[in-house]
Amino acid sequence: MDLTLDRPGNYLFVRRVGPRSVTVMDREITASFLLAPDRAIEGWPVAASTELDAGHAEAILELKPELVVLGTGERQVFPAAAFMAGLLRKGVGVEVMDNAAAARTYDLLAAESRRVVAAFILPAA
Repeated sequence: MDLTLDRPGNYLFVRRVGPRSVTVMDREITASFLLAPDRAIEGWPVAASTELDAGHAEAILELKPELVVLGTGERQVFPAAAFMAGLLRKGVGVEVMDNAAAARTYDLLAAESRRVVAAFILPAA
């Protein structure tokens, strides 16, 4: 059997999700970060969804998404209403899910050329 490597289109994609890391293309990231189809912003200062507030939404909004996929770790944990309101007031949709589901959803939307941003929360080392 012949195997060939079929890479997705011209965008950053998630290859693997683990309990303490997310692999974007060939780079393993171990701290919370933001991911848009054209760039990854590492060092997003969030270690748990309970820390999220309106200020964290501003960092996401700078990437000009139409939809935000929030990965809250190994489990789905809804953030404070102030964080959600910061996005919704600007007309940006937000979906909250665990990191594995967030990665699958992000990859699908990015492949469709949607203006999606994934925000992955990873536990502090």
